[in-house]
Amino acid sequence: MATPRIVALDMDGTLVESSGSIPEEFWGLLDRALGAGMVVAPASGRQLATLQHMFERNEPDTFIAENGAVVWHKGEIVSVSPLPGEAVRRVVDALDSAPFTAHAVVCKPEISYTAETTPPEVQSEVDKYYLANAHASSLSDALAADPDDTVKIALFVESDAERDALPWLAEVAPELNVAVSSHHWIDLMAEGVDKGVALNALAQQLGVRREDTAAIGDYLNDYAMLEEAGYAVAMGNAHPDLKAIADEVVGTNDEHGALCRIERWLEA
Repeated sequence: MATPRIVALDMDGTLVESSGSIPEEFWGLLDRALGAGMVVAPASGRQLATLQHMFERNEPDTFIAENGAVVWHKGEIVSVSPLPGEAVRRVVDALDSAPFTAHAVVCKPEISYTAETTPPEVQSEVDKYYLANAHASSLSDALAADPDDTVKIALFVESDAERDALPWLAEVAPELNVAVSSHHWIDLMAEGVDKGVALNALAQQLGVRREDTAAIGDYLNDYAMLEEAGYAVAMGNAHPDLKAIADEVVGTNDEHGALCRIERWLEA
C-alpha cells in the first residue's frame, strides 16, 4: 500500500521488546513519521496514564487506551466507552466462585483499582500496565462511588486466560466484549468497543479514508483492529489467528518488525 496516514501500533509483543523496553531506534523513527504527517497511534490494553508515561520522551498526538475504551487526542480524552454498571458488579461478584483463579483490575478513564488482597506477584504484573493504580479494601468499594464509569475490567488469570476464562465469561456476561490480551490477561469492554472501532472513529474524526489506515499487532485483542484497518500487519510472533487475516507478516518484536515496516512506508 501507499504510505498510510494513520498507523495504529500495538504495544506489547509488537513495539515493545521482550525485555519490556521500547527500542531506542523508535524515537528517531517517530520524529520522522510525525514530520511526514503520519499519525502514529499507540493502541494498547494499557491505561492512558501508562501510555503517556511510556511516551513522555516524545508524545504522539493520539493514544488508543484500554483496548479502545479510551481515546486521547491532542491533549484531551475525546472518547470514553463505559460498561453497564450492573454487568460490572455481576462479573466482580462472580469471580469468587469462578472455576479458575483470577485477580481483577477495575479500570476508570484515568485510574484503576485492585483489591488490597491482590498477591504481590500479581500486583507487580498489574503495575506494568496500570501506572495510576489505587488499592481498595474490596472491588465493591471501588465501584461504590460510581459503578457506571468503569471502562474496562482486566482479569489476570493464573492459568490460561483463553482456555479457562473466555468460555466462563461468555456465560457470566454475554453482553460484554471480551478480548484475550495475552496468555494470562483477558479484558472486558462494553459491547461494540475494541481497538478496531476506535481506529475507525479516529479516522472519521481526522477525515482519513479507511484505505489510508494501517494497523500492526500480535495478539487477539488486536484482531478487530487489523480487520478494520486498510492494511493489516501481523508480527512474526503473532497469534496464528492474526497471521491468517494479515496482509503482511513481518519480523518479531525483538527483530523490530514493526519499526522496519514503518521505515519502509516512510521511504516510499
